[in-house]
Amino acid sequence: METLEQWLVKELTKRNATITTAESCTGGWISGRIVNASGASAVFNQSFVTYSNEAKQNLLGVKKETLDTLGAVSEETAKQMAEGAAKAAGAQIALSSTGIAGPDGGTPEKPVGLVYLGCYCMGKTLVERHVFPGNRSDIRNAAVEAALTLAKKALKE
Repeated sequence: METLEQWLVKELTKRNATITTAESCTGGWISGRIVNASGASAVFNQSFVTYSNEAKQNLLGVKKETLDTLGAVSEETAKQMAEGAAKAAGAQIALSSTGIAGPDGGTPEKPVGLVYLGCYCMGKTLVERHVFPGNRSDIRNAAVEAALTLAKKALKE
């Protein structure tokens, strides 16, 4: 059975395209899954783990106004992270993750498990909102799986 990351690497290789990631709550786990696939070096050059707001601004170009008004965990931040990562890396595809993995940090408006995933794909950006159950590790693993699924969806559109 082919994994999501194997499919992704194969598809990107066929298209002669590259991928990058901009990760906050997943802390590099999306990148880790991508490099698990044989041939990843042909399509994956770099990634960004931007846990702080300052890193999101400095490395990805996320607007300070976005972070101040909507917060790091928002649809717009995920969108700007994906678009900024693609630009910074010169990649055709970029995945982003920003969320609250817990066990602390949740609010009624933004509960633990809330994750926004972005996918910039050749000029178009998709963002998904998820609320994943479980502990910190469960939430991060679910976010990685959903991000790779989002990339597959974007490439099939």
